[in-house]
Amino acid sequence: MLENFLPHAVLKAKPNLESRIRTLERDWATVYDMFSGKDNSNFGWDEHRQMVVAEDAVWNSYISKIEPLGKMLKQL
Repeated sequence: MLENFLPHAVLKAKPNLESRIRTLERDWATVYDMFSGKDNSNFGWDEHRQMVVAEDAVWNSYISKIEPLGKMLKQL
């Protein structure tokens, strides 16, 4: 489809889209785990800001359980 719009471009959309899909699936799994995982009932959803919310102690506990993801979450 991309080739129809940009016939002379050397863009490879499929690998980029597949990578983006993998990233979205990983992020979705993380958020799903926050809400449905055991001992994670203290997470909530702020409808106005459209984001996951929790007290600092809850975040720190969750981050300490999942170290690789914890480094990324601490940067946010």
